[in-house]
Amino acid sequence: MKRVLPFLWGFMLAPAAAHAVETPHTGGTLRILVSSAAGTLDPQISYIGLTKFFETPVYDTLLTYPKFAGTGAQPVIPNLAENVPQPEDNGLTYRLTLRKGIHFSNGQLLTVADVAASFRRIFAAGSPTAGPYYSAIKGADACLKDTAHCTLAEGIKTDATANTITFHLSHPDPEFLEHLAWVHAAILPASTPTHDMGNTAPPGTGPYQITDYNPTTHMRFERNPYFHEWSHNAQPAGFPDHVEVTFGLEPEAAVTAVENGQADLMYENVPLDRLGEVGSKYAGQVHIFTPLLYYYATLNVNEPPFTSLKVRQALNYAVNRHAMVIYDGGSAVASPQCQLLPEGTPGYERFCSYTAGASPQNPAPEWAKPDMEKARQLVQESGTKGMRVTIVTPSGGKSDNTALDLRSVLENLGYKASVHSISPAIHFTFVQNSDNHVQISIGGWSADYPSAASFLDTLFACSNFHPHSDNSPNMSGFCDPHIDDMMHHAAQLALTDRTASNAAWAQVDKALMAQAPAVPFVQTKRVVLVSKRTRNIIITLNDEILLSQLQAP
Repeated sequence: MKRVLPFLWGFMLAPAAAHAVETPHTGGTLRILVSSAAGTLDPQISYIGLTKFFETPVYDTLLTYPKFAGTGAQPVIPNLAENVPQPEDNGLTYRLTLRKGIHFSNGQLLTVADVAASFRRIFAAGSPTAGPYYSAIKGADACLKDTAHCTLAEGIKTDATANTITFHLSHPDPEFLEHLAWVHAAILPASTPTHDMGNTAPPGTGPYQITDYNPTTHMRFERNPYFHEWSHNAQPAGFPDHVEVTFGLEPEAAVTAVENGQADLMYENVPLDRLGEVGSKYAGQVHIFTPLLYYYATLNVNEPPFTSLKVRQALNYAVNRHAMVIYDGGSAVASPQCQLLPEGTPGYERFCSYTAGASPQNPAPEWAKPDMEKARQLVQESGTKGMRVTIVTPSGGKSDNTALDLRSVLENLGYKASVHSISPAIHFTFVQNSDNHVQISIGGWSADYPSAASFLDTLFACSNFHPHSDNSPNMSGFCDPHIDDMMHHAAQLALTDRTASNAAWAQVDKALMAQAPAVPFVQTKRVVLVSKRTRNIIITLNDEILLSQLQAP
């Protein structure tokens, strides 16, 4: 494995801009391989990175992040709106003007009525970020309680003559502009049904439309015949005429297909046992970048034995994060994660409460090794030794190895542990629903945008736990009013003092880890392999690889 490292570090030093092509090539068919399906195509419902990758060139929001500004954090820019609004009334009012002459892929003209209807639909269709991101809009509380009669009449005012939309908030939201740029705020035709559209993609305004989708076999994109480029940096015109996606090919076979030129891109990371091969033979076709992403185990605080704080802390002490790094490809592409904010996030301050010689009261600067003696002592004190524990994990790939390792750790702590693997297409919704009584689940979390709240508030705030629902991003069911107050304070500080806000979020990270509602494993890099013919790989922090800009001459 160490022989791979020099190649991989060499790739990481190569700037993304070096892959741009001087003479653009328009046309052709781009071929993409994915091991599993993307699940629902509804842009206001889906909450997985794969779907966002595919739907970035299909749907648009009022604001967005720049597409050609590099891999650092960037402020939002206008997209469907002509302007980034300045907050008025002490952060309670935002006024935007909608661009004119934009059409959906069904030929319908975009209007302010579509904008208002799309925000109502966020609540009516049960978007997983309706509460976390849009509850500040006046009337949102009523919509969260009674989705069938959601009007947002006080919160969203439109003027068809002036082509304007005005948002009125019940309280300031320091990240409201970022929330307007999040994919769940995609603007859809007002006629779009207010339920999960599943395998049917609603019309969008981007350069492509999804024309065919079978969640187990394939997806096909065609150009949106009504698209015209209104802002190159917000939603650029695409290069390929067609994009064909094949689901179900194992990563091993996908690597071979891309190497042989039978496909142009594999979405999943290059498997561990092929890293040396691609590093030595296909270095020019590998692209490595660091998203705000880490992998972890969610501990359901409402299901024994994880109702016990001592058990949750014990598992954090016992996990061998070095082994987790190996499962994710080694130290060149993964690093131990011992906290709930990944490196690169505003508010990140490195610490580790659960390593040999450390504690929540006296954290170490970084993870060193497990402390099994401390872990066994905590389990003994909890009185839960011998209980059955089932680990729910998405099937296939590194998750299997991670789950087996975690099972071994739980058994060494005295539990009767087993692994339940389910399809990645349904895993995320399954583990969110409290009716499924998931004790512990393995997954990853990628920031919606560069923000501490995108991790800490979304995953652990009381308001984001929705019992009996498939849309409950607080999968641990954790709720601590004091920590909620800390998060609110940190968020409000951002309105006047970003530095103080970041420091406050760092304290929230420490407070949450003291309660241990999750077991962080690793922060990872993306290792993407493209075909020899593929050009113009554009990478950003928010959108990763820009699908529409790939060229396959």
